[in-house]
Formats: sequence, structure tokens, C-alpha cells
Amino acid sequence: MFEKEIEEYERIRLDYLQQIADRMGSQQWMEYNEILFSAHSCAIEGNSFTVDDTRILREQGMAMIPVGRSLLECTEMADHFRAFDYMVSHLDSPFDEALLKEVNRLVTEHTLGYRTPGAVAGEYTTEDMAAGDTIFGNHETLIARVPDLMLSTQRALADGQHPMVVAAKWHGYYEYLHPFRDGNGRTGRLLSNFILLREGYPLLIIELKDRAAYIAALKQIREEGTDEHLVAFFFKTAISRMKEELAQKRKNALPLVFF
Repeated sequence: MFEKEIEEYERIRLDYLQQIADRMGSQQWMEYNEILFSAHSCAIEGNSFTVDDTRILREQGMAMIPVGRSLLECTEMADHFRAFDYMVSHLDSPFDEALLKEVNRLVTEHTLGYRTPGAVAGEYTTEDMAAGDTIFGNHETLIARVPDLMLSTQRALADGQHPMVVAAKWHGYYEYLHPFRDGNGRTGRLLSNFILLREGYPLLIIELKDRAAYIAALKQIREEGTDEHLVAFFFKTAISRMKEELAQKRKNALPLVFF
């Protein structure tokens, strides 16, 4: 299953790494990705920051709050930067509950108390959860499945399953469990990219324009009992982004006519 998607992805990935990532250098490429990923991941959850707003905040810090953006949104974005930086600097860490909890703690550290007084960043929810039009199951039962999810994901990678398939399957089941009081989406997208980065693969950036398709693919896991739609969505999103950036580079390499 997914042989065609894997074949196309791998062909484009090699070209992408050679033409874009390698030529940028690791630091610049990661900074570029951090801004794009943070802007879109937070926007999926309702943050109004644009990519340009995100770049300004990343470069100048909280001293330069973009016009029209709230302090809460700035704080949420700053927390996401810290979680991203932690993830990138700890790619040798075990893929376990300690990593999961620390990433969630960083993602929600300075906003959780405002949104949910009494909740503790990085600790599992003590109440049953709902999000949008979805009511999740018994939280104790769902949380009890987290250790097995983390362990089975490690085993899947060790068994040689394609990292994109593993990242998608982990993400879908993690969001099904929804173990934290807040930040489940941002935490899930960060750790999906942890899986990809640790295996030497480009980041997956789900853009705001694809939010509806992304949410629909997640819902199909709950409604149909299959994650095939989400795996296909991950491949489609990754391939589309790499193709777009390669096309952009080719276009910008063309000579300009001034007169």
C-alpha cells in the first residue's frame, strides 16, 4: 500500500534536498521552515499571524508585536518557537512520553493558564475532551493507550516502514487519543515532524488553506476506522510543497528583462 506515493515522494525528495535544502545550508533551511511551519500550525488553531508576522516576531522578539495582533497570539507563537527549537535540538531523544509531555509543556506554557485556569502544561487532561464537533472518549482510557502508541511507533521505524507513513499513522492515532487539555494539534504536528527530521526527511507543513482537508482526513479515522486518507493527505501535502518550491526556484533563476 502507498507504493506509488512513496515512489513519487522519494523521487521529488531527492531533487528537493539537492536543489533547495542542501544549497541553503542546514541553519538557513531550518529557520525558513520554522517560520512557515509555526505560522501555519498556529493558524490552523485560530491564530491570525501571517507568515510575515511570524518572521518579524522570530527575528525581533516580543519587543516588536505586529500591528493588529494580540499579546496572546504573540505569546502562543513564541511558545511554539521554543517547542520547535527544543524538538530540533533533541532529535536524538527517545520517542517516548517524556518527549511528548515536554513538547506539549513548551507549546502551552504561557497560554494554558489563561485559556484553562488550573490546568498544568505538559500534563495529561483530568477531564473528558471535546474539540469542534467531536466528543472524545473516556480520557483515562485514551491516556492509558499513549505508551503503547509511542512504543509501536518506535518499532515501526525500526522495522523499516517509510517515515512519512509512520508520521501520518502516529499523528492520526495521537489526535484520536487527544490526551492533553490544550495544544494537541500543535504538539501532534511537531512530533510528526520530529519523526521525519530524525530520519533525515523534510518537514511536513500543513498550510491553513488545507485545514478543511486535514480535519476531514482526521475525522475519517474516527468515522471509518481507517487512516488511509490521512496517510494519502500527508504524501499529497509533502509532494505538493516540494514541487511548488522547486518551481519557485526555477522561476526565480530566470534572467530579468529591465528594458
